[in-house]
Amino acid sequence: MADKVTINDIARLAGVSKATVSRVLNRKPDVDPATRERILHIIEEQSFVPNMAASGLAGGQSRLIGVLVPSLTWHFIPYIIRGVAEAVAQTSYDLVLYSMNDLEQDKSDALARILTTKLTAGLLGIVPGQSAKYVTRLHKHGMPIVIIDDQIQPPAHIPWVGVDNLSGAYTAVRHLIRLGHRRIAHIRGPMRNLCCQERHQGYCKALQEAGITPNPEWILDGDFTSEGGEIAARKLFALPPEKRPTAIFASSDPTAYGIISAAEEAGVRIPGDIALVGFDDLETSAYIRPGLTTIRQPFVEMGRKAMELLFSMLNTQPLSKQPLLHQPFGAANQTESEPVRVYLDTRLVVRASCGASQGPQSFAQAV
Repeated sequence: MADKVTINDIARLAGVSKATVSRVLNRKPDVDPATRERILHIIEEQSFVPNMAASGLAGGQSRLIGVLVPSLTWHFIPYIIRGVAEAVAQTSYDLVLYSMNDLEQDKSDALARILTTKLTAGLLGIVPGQSAKYVTRLHKHGMPIVIIDDQIQPPAHIPWVGVDNLSGAYTAVRHLIRLGHRRIAHIRGPMRNLCCQERHQGYCKALQEAGITPNPEWILDGDFTSEGGEIAARKLFALPPEKRPTAIFASSDPTAYGIISAAEEAGVRIPGDIALVGFDDLETSAYIRPGLTTIRQPFVEMGRKAMELLFSMLNTQPLSKQPLLHQPFGAANQTESEPVRVYLDTRLVVRASCGASQGPQSFAQAV
């Protein structure tokens, strides 16, 4: 065989047409099992690596999906990617990952690559934030795009999948109030982010409905990291005991981890002295001590739903027929003329850190 094995070589060795080899590579079901097995054996034997981009373009349609991500070190990104990959595994598509950092030139270069190569049939933008303007430009060029969550208000006319942050925060604080707490602190995330604003609104709403006036001394800024949570918690624990809150609602699970660390340092018992609730339900939250009571975000489901929505666009199904899975808390009904917004439910997961022994509650059960 020549140094570079081609799809024509595989077809000749298998005694089939190039189209049949292409159907096997694209995981099409309409191939005889024995023929498929023979082709796959030859592909492995010849160490053939298909050019998925070229084969897609040759067929008139790319079989690649672009996934635009922020830093891969963000704690929830792997969970979302898992859901995306699970959805894609059921299709003939493959994924291309575009990582965006904070440099404007890098964002511009990534945009240029996506537009000029035309390798991807569609794009998922995971928490694009300040990159949203680049995503909007791609959308204006006709690329099917779905945004997964975001730091800012989603661009108009681009489908979006995320969670109802306000209702999740409301549920968390209502839970603490039902446990008897009235002195409840909130360590927020970066308030430039839409989700942090919504979680703060949910915190305030729950307090106000219970006739509790939020204490500005107990509302501190964090940055979604353990370090940020630890710094903010130290300020609370430095207050005289009679002026401290008896409970803390953390904007993220990593923030809550920092609070636990600061409590150990200050000799504050969780939940004996301070009840604690986080927001995320990362896998590690079930194993730290005390186990963290938190609001579960369905990250994997978020990735799956976004991918299903993007596939519906690629199959030219009208987006207006896509079901809105959940209205945001207190929102009016969505009309068909509005962009698709899929809100997934959060869920309260009760563990030891809040001092309660009851099982998990859904948002519907909590209000």
